Amino acid sequence: MTLRLILVRHAKSSWTDPALDDHARPLNGRGRRSAAAIGEWLARNGHAPDLVLSSDSARTRETWALIAPALSAEPMIEWRRELYHAGAQDMLDILRGAGTAQTVLMLGHNPGIAGFAGMLARRPHPHPRFRDFPTAATAVIEMDAAAWPAADWGTGTVTAFVVPRDLGAD
Repeated sequence: MTLRLILVRHAKSSWTDPALDDHARPLNGRGRRSAAAIGEWLARNGHAPDLVLSSDSARTRETWALIAPALSAEPMIEWRRELYHAGAQDMLDILRGAGTAQTVLMLGHNPGIAGFAGMLARRPHPHPRFRDFPTAATAVIEMDAAAWPAADWGTGTVTAFVVPRDLGAD
């Protein structure tokens, strides 16, 4: 069984209310368009998750709400406070608890998600934005593990990477 991890950074958030707590910031118009485009890209390429592990911030919840309509099946979703600005090791620890899901989508924040993608990958993807993982960037990583508890650094192959600009959505 091949395990697939889909990493998505939340889409572009709004800074129109500087008094708003960071955790509560929603998406801006560009972010909403980008999230919908990523959902369509995932659907077109057959990348549907069985399980979504997401930060519980407003912008990650909204990103998922705009991705989900494009997908044919509704996965189980876990909103995880500990994924809010999580570091790479915390993300790996959470992923290792993903149970029997074959395809997991993790939705989070930078700099953690960029570091996580880079450390999981055997080799970085050649896309020029892979290392900095801009908003709504999405990576698909095939893992060399029989089960999620065996996932480890340097054991993944990045089979796809896309940013909204590649889709004309930026």
